[in-house]
Amino acid sequence: MTDRPFSVLVLCTGNSARSILGEAIFRQLGAGRIASHSAGSKPKGVPHAGTLRLLARKGIDTAQFRSKSWNEFTGPAAPPVDLAITVCGNAAGEACPVFMGAPLKAHWGLPDPADVIGTEAEVDAAFEQIWRWLEQRVRAFLDLPFETMDRKALASELARIGQMEGAA
Repeated sequence: MTDRPFSVLVLCTGNSARSILGEAIFRQLGAGRIASHSAGSKPKGVPHAGTLRLLARKGIDTAQFRSKSWNEFTGPAAPPVDLAITVCGNAAGEACPVFMGAPLKAHWGLPDPADVIGTEAEVDAAFEQIWRWLEQRVRAFLDLPFETMDRKALASELARIGQMEGAA
């Protein structure tokens, strides 16, 4: 165990929806135990409007979230990464950059709410569903004694969590 919180990097291609929601949930529920970040392989540049509306409805300050490249998490000046979680099929299939410290990797694939076309209410409902599924996964992770688990056991639990309801 280190003297810092366990660091989780949530990855997706665009870093505009699922990965930012994952970062927010880890930050909210894992306060003190988790340092959370998000990034994308091909960031959109801005969070999706549905992401921002949902975070605002949850009472979360949206100013702290931005769409950024996963390259910000490589190199010696990057923050540590203990666990990299992909939340979309595209990012899971891409060759991830080399993160310092050889973090564990997990795939928690979920449908992209940014792909929903419809009224604002229909889009918001899709974002709410993704929030529920991500929150379920984050809570399952936080229920684990992950700080003291060996890598193999933790990897197994992360794979199990990735197969929870909503898995894409």
